Amino acid sequence: MLYISPPPSFSLTLIDALDTLLILGNVSEFQRVVEVLQDNVDFDIDVNASVFETNIRVVGGLLSAHLLSKRAGVEVEAGWPCSGPLLRMAEEAARKLLPAFQTPTGMPYGTVNLLHGVNPGETPVTCTAGIGTFIVEFATLSSLTGDPVFEDVARVALMRLWESRSDIGLVGNHIDVLTGKWVAQDAGIGAGVDSYFEYLVKGAILLQDKKLMAMFLEYNKAIRNYTRFDDWYLWVQMYKGTVSMPVFQSLEAYWPGLQTLIGDIDNAMRTFLNYYTVWKQFGGLPEFYNIPQGYTVEKREGYPLRPELIESAMYLYRATGDPTLLELGRDAVESIEKISKVECGFATIKDLRDHKLDNRMESFFLAETVKYLYLLFDPTNFIHNNGSTFDAVITPYGECILGAGGYIFNTEAHPIDPAALHCCRRLKEEQWEVEDLMREFYSPKRNRSRFQKKTMSSGPWEPPTGPGTLSSPENYDRAREKKPTKQKISLLSCPSQPFTSKLALLGQVFLDSS
Repeated sequence: MLYISPPPSFSLTLIDALDTLLILGNVSEFQRVVEVLQDNVDFDIDVNASVFETNIRVVGGLLSAHLLSKRAGVEVEAGWPCSGPLLRMAEEAARKLLPAFQTPTGMPYGTVNLLHGVNPGETPVTCTAGIGTFIVEFATLSSLTGDPVFEDVARVALMRLWESRSDIGLVGNHIDVLTGKWVAQDAGIGAGVDSYFEYLVKGAILLQDKKLMAMFLEYNKAIRNYTRFDDWYLWVQMYKGTVSMPVFQSLEAYWPGLQTLIGDIDNAMRTFLNYYTVWKQFGGLPEFYNIPQGYTVEKREGYPLRPELIESAMYLYRATGDPTLLELGRDAVESIEKISKVECGFATIKDLRDHKLDNRMESFFLAETVKYLYLLFDPTNFIHNNGSTFDAVITPYGECILGAGGYIFNTEAHPIDPAALHCCRRLKEEQWEVEDLMREFYSPKRNRSRFQKKTMSSGPWEPPTGPGTLSSPENYDRAREKKPTKQKISLLSCPSQPFTSKLALLGQVFLDSS
């Protein structure tokens, strides 16, 4: 049984692993953690946080838990799923990220201070994934709250990346969000780029958006033409297509799962089997693997119990039923149990060559790895519902169908019920119509009483259609009453570092000390 300790020792892991509790059947613990969150979470803290990580872990985790609350037996308030304390927490966290999008290009900074906004000396260099990994969470948030600002900024960021691709259809892995110029020009499907491609596909499915899918399919053609060799994917120069490094990164193992989602099963299986051979060689996937040499790359021999290969196995098994995929799951369970299990959890493998351990356990192990393993072996889990059962929920805005399946996992494995996006649509459209009429006469102050009252929109924001400065929403957070800083739980502490102290290589950012 998965157990998370009560306060004051809980941290980001509490939110990140919350929906895992329910998927694994631990309903009572899910209920208890929801109560803890409502009493202890505070986002008015003076810390620098990763915009990307805060979105996928905190916003995504809270949205998923909010939409699963009724299934878990949590007493929901009137108007759910269009209101609720976890939804208000998600909105509060997301609003803290909005200042990062106030750039001339609309592409966000990588780091924001949760209390003060973007620091004056913040580096404008952000990785591609850190720009293009918002549409799943932010579109869900806009649909549930009725405030379009979140989906708007996410779409603008996606489009600016699309417009910045090279003539051969590739994107690099780091870009200057002020100028739109590429700083690191290595193109591939791995670290620094990965979830941008993932969110084009998942955003297209979640929103039934043909344009997003068309964008991905164009990228997919370029990726096949320039980076694929014998069902491996290498890193190439984004303008010339010449190979820069013949390396496989463990983060790239999500790709067969993404191929499965678009129905490209044959290619997905061939690439998966390549990656599986690496797993069998070491009992895990090293962070970097030199393909021609067939061995690890120096200083990148570790395996922090990443989920990507297991994630792909789950998608492929749901599509094919091939028992080879269960063999990978069995190998993963045995390897992790034999090599990583320690008294207080499961430790990161520092070196796969000799199986030395590190004194840490990443939160994604609970949020993703454990979850995907469980779902691989549990064909009757509610996540796999094929639409044969569902819940009809009566809201103030009409009848809403939930729990019918088709869940979309964000890149941190937090499942979003796509049907929920339609539950509050009438509310949203009517609210926008009224706000459009009243905006020129009124400047409403939002009542932002934490998580106790419905947060109202400050008015929809329409980004400019032409070039030039991308205006930001003028009203958000201006009417927010500043509260004194509280010494409460810090969900993320990611001090900003100037880009000059880092080395971007193949989409992976290394510190000077590495």
